[in-house]
Amino acid sequence: MRKMFRGRWLVVLAALAGAALPASAQSFIEGQFDPAIPTLTATVGHAPGTRITSPDQTYAYIKALAEAAPDRVRLVQYATSWEGRPLYYLVMSAPQNMARLDAIRADMANIAAGRPGNGTAMPVTWLAYGVHGNEISSTDAALMTAYHLLAAQGDDRAAKIMAETIVVIDPMQNPDGRARFVNNFLASTGIAPAADRQAAEHDEPWPSGRVNHYMFDLNRDWFTLSQPETRGKVAAIRQWNPVVVIDLHEMGGDETYFFSPAAQPFSPNLTPAQIRAYELIGRYNAAAFDARGEPYFTREVYDLFYPGYGDTWNAHQGAIGSTYEQGSARGLVWKRRDGTELTYADTVANHFTASLATAAAVADNPQKFLSDFAAYRAANAGGGAGRGTYVIDLAKRRWHAERLGRRLAEQGITVLRREGSTTICGKSYPQGYLAVSQAQPAARLIRSLLDRDTPLPPDFLAEQERRRSVDLPHELYDVTAWSVGPMAGVDVQLCNAAASGEPLRADAPIAPKTEGSGSFAVAVPWTDGGQARLVTLALREGIEGRVTDKAFTAAGRAYPRGTVVFPAGSNTPEKMARLTALAREVGAHTVALESGWVESGPNLGSERFVRLTLPRVAVAWDDGISQLSAGSLRYVLEQRIGLPVTPIRTSRLARADLGNYDVVLVPEGDPSSVLGEGGQRNLREFVRRGGVLVAIGDSLETFSGGDNPLLAVKREAALGRDPAEAGDEGKGALAEAVEIASDADYRDAIKDQAALPDTLPGALLNVVGEPDHFLSAGYDDGAVVLATGTQIFTPLGRDKGVNVLRFAAPGNLIASGYVWDENRRQLAYKPYLMAQQQGRGLVIGFAHDPSTRAYLEGLDLMIANAVLVAPSRVL
Repeated sequence: MRKMFRGRWLVVLAALAGAALPASAQSFIEGQFDPAIPTLTATVGHAPGTRITSPDQTYAYIKALAEAAPDRVRLVQYATSWEGRPLYYLVMSAPQNMARLDAIRADMANIAAGRPGNGTAMPVTWLAYGVHGNEISSTDAALMTAYHLLAAQGDDRAAKIMAETIVVIDPMQNPDGRARFVNNFLASTGIAPAADRQAAEHDEPWPSGRVNHYMFDLNRDWFTLSQPETRGKVAAIRQWNPVVVIDLHEMGGDETYFFSPAAQPFSPNLTPAQIRAYELIGRYNAAAFDARGEPYFTREVYDLFYPGYGDTWNAHQGAIGSTYEQGSARGLVWKRRDGTELTYADTVANHFTASLATAAAVADNPQKFLSDFAAYRAANAGGGAGRGTYVIDLAKRRWHAERLGRRLAEQGITVLRREGSTTICGKSYPQGYLAVSQAQPAARLIRSLLDRDTPLPPDFLAEQERRRSVDLPHELYDVTAWSVGPMAGVDVQLCNAAASGEPLRADAPIAPKTEGSGSFAVAVPWTDGGQARLVTLALREGIEGRVTDKAFTAAGRAYPRGTVVFPAGSNTPEKMARLTALAREVGAHTVALESGWVESGPNLGSERFVRLTLPRVAVAWDDGISQLSAGSLRYVLEQRIGLPVTPIRTSRLARADLGNYDVVLVPEGDPSSVLGEGGQRNLREFVRRGGVLVAIGDSLETFSGGDNPLLAVKREAALGRDPAEAGDEGKGALAEAVEIASDADYRDAIKDQAALPDTLPGALLNVVGEPDHFLSAGYDDGAVVLATGTQIFTPLGRDKGVNVLRFAAPGNLIASGYVWDENRRQLAYKPYLMAQQQGRGLVIGFAHDPSTRAYLEGLDLMIANAVLVAPSRVL
């Protein structure tokens, strides 16, 4: 069946390249094509599916389409990538609809606000492609879909889509990643494409094209909004308020095609009407794929729980958001394990088929989708999803609270800001608060983001525990916790009273907070990431500061550990003026000191205060390192804290002159084999000479082995399983005979005795700090961290080092999310942040990545302690 279709598809490709479609192929695409609409072949030189269209070729073609049919197409640039590439979308509809497009969009905005429409609105279908740059077929399918809607003649389905709906095509959400993939592919290919999965053209070098410039997975950035590509996309979607949003992806080349309905678990914030609509769209896709004899699957693997994806974020806004997944050729041809070949043309055809089928589902049912969307938004605005108000305290981690409020506002959520001391729901807020009412159209997104927990369905949980009991993997696709308040380190309370205040604008600058009137020095209390950013920017401009590892009190005011003081005596008036300007730009908190006299704690001249210097930072880069971890660490340090980072390839670390650096970061991964003995020896000498080595997650194992480890910890096996029992060579070739008397005995007998703990899908956990160590400055009350995976480490012995932050006791461990009971008991009291002196230097270990996805802003100060402050403490 696939061979028959492939031949037919080549006819279709030829037709799309410029010729009229012959009658023999009309079972797939009916009608003729308008010669006035340029083909991909005529514009860039190849037919759809015959080559991988590059970003530049994509730009050329969508511009050609817009120029050829200005009555039916509007081309809009909505963002610019880190590497300077534009991101566009095409707005497409029939001429009579395009003539009143602004009125349609305005009425959709009315409906999205929960108000009655005036009858002008039309349903908007948003088709998004290529969020992962190496998932290549979707962008070519986008170009084919746009061409077909404009050029098809005598095609009733295409005509109805254009007449009854507005279609927005976002053809390339990650142009930097796509450019990386295409360049690597072209550099690896020969005179004919290789189907062998081992061929270089299928084996991307590090980093892969999946990620953007900062190596972020853009499909997990929707509520974090850390990347310009995401911020522009969210703003664009809010302008159009689509009723359906489809995000088209690729998966492993041995797979077929996935479309909705999705797998369990569903978020409890989805509505029954949405779930019914998923079924409707799924049936449209099934009919289209059945007609072509193409296999597919539904209700497996891809769930609707985590709200940070393109499908789930939009579903929480009232749209029908879906992920579609096509098995990838990762090039032009791929030999599957069953012996068949998957061509790029096949993958483009499937995404094209799904695009048109989805758009047709909306066009055939325009009032249903429009009324369902209107009912969703109106019900939320009327308080149908909840009537309480979330109150965000501005006193704790003020800068993070302000940034969180703006991030919520950027997603279309109304946030009120109340300044000055006030009380609400019996609680005093001396610095004011931000308030988010649930009685607004985005209420379900608000609940998902601000609730402390989003519960998993009980029957789903029961099934996962059953699977674990018989040694099967769990079926959770992503993390189980994402409560944005704890992740930002701020206090969020649900209150039943109505709040007051002025609406917060997403683009409003954070106002600085200045106290005191003295001229002796300026103190920067060590309280949040904004303070760390100010200190970093000041050091970059040569402004001298000193940091304390002990709290002090001056003029009746308490200053926490980690506070940085910039003395006027060590800085020129111009530099002190520049410090004030930087504090205003950042929105930081500063206090002017009248004197060096303190009532308690160290004076400025005490050895407790050390001079801060701007550290020179390197990060291990390339093979053996997680691209996601390396990218997020670099992003947090460069873009949020303001500290430049130099990437050094892991293979070069054996011969690199590390004397040029104060800090070397080793992100998540397994770099041991790439570093080799030479690389590890060079890093060991770097530390002994006074350097700071910061290792993250799995990479700790590289530095914790051997007779003289840099970090004297070990990774633990699972509870009840002794690694020493596995592979004991002293017992000879025969295993000891045992009696198996029950199913439980059988299960125990087949367990991997050296197994690691069960994989933790991702939960927010509480950690508590060692109060006398500089690395815990800013975390006297502990912190909330994200823990994932299997890594659990033994605590450092007192004679070896310090467990600076450790996981809380079992009963207080879980801040949000779901944790297997064995993980909960085993993680308790184990280290999260460790420090061990080696020679003149320091080794710092994080059991889990504090920069993950850049959505743990509450840990930015912790990263600054390890990277910005630590070098001054070891010199």
